[in-house]
Amino acid sequence: MSKIWFITGSSRGLGRAFTAAALERGDKVAATARDTGALDELRDAYGDAVLPLALDVTDKAAVDVAVKRAYEHFGRLDVVVNNAGAALFGVAVEELAEEDLRAVMETNLYGPLRVTQAVLPYLRTQGNGHIVQISSASGLVAHPTLGGYNATKWALEGMSEALAAEVAQYGVKVTIVEPAQYRTDIGTTPPAHFVPNPAYDGLRAAFANAAAQATVPDPLPEAAAPAMLKLVDAEHPPLRVVFRSQPLPMIRQAYAERLATWADWEHLSREAEGVPA
Repeated sequence: MSKIWFITGSSRGLGRAFTAAALERGDKVAATARDTGALDELRDAYGDAVLPLALDVTDKAAVDVAVKRAYEHFGRLDVVVNNAGAALFGVAVEELAEEDLRAVMETNLYGPLRVTQAVLPYLRTQGNGHIVQISSASGLVAHPTLGGYNATKWALEGMSEALAAEVAQYGVKVTIVEPAQYRTDIGTTPPAHFVPNPAYDGLRAAFANAAAQATVPDPLPEAAAPAMLKLVDAEHPPLRVVFRSQPLPMIRQAYAERLATWADWEHLSREAEGVPA
């Protein structure tokens, strides 16, 4: 049976790729974007199978209206993809402006929260549904000059893990997707209040140099679409899945180091509860 999708940030990048792939295989999509004109090509190609909806996920009232319209138009919602995101790259923690961090949190954390809260009454009533949160490999491992972005994705990860445990009883599934880099234009605009500190120029240069010397180019967003289709078709989808194999060694190393550190300092954990080492 074909699925009904609700996808935020459908106008470009991964969201556009997921929307096009779902439509191509015969599914129907409530496709949201700040500018629905960017969805005209999809509407021309797929007609009534796509419902373009103007939406800025930082506007809670607009989220509620868009979700209600999508549900009433299609009669159900099977897959909800919280894809809309904002970047905050190349900024050291000391350089972070609170206004910039709050702005990115509005999109990367509060946006998915608003959509999730809006769709859950419908999914619980249906007794099924799949919420897919687009996080990042940066939601698992932090790097210098990405602290603000890491904070938004780590917060999304924690919220979504709790959500999965809360809604499983209603037949609702939750998956956190952690993509590595794809060829999109995310992160190309500097934050509005960013004032560089020369103390961190060396770090920024090192990261830029490493990216320039990468031997394998980042794939186009369309490369992730088949994986997304298989994910939402799975009877028992995972809580977490990484899109792209490139970050897996780094993630495995980070988790191994965490386990080793906790083991090395277990004596301090016991002391912290009043048990002699």
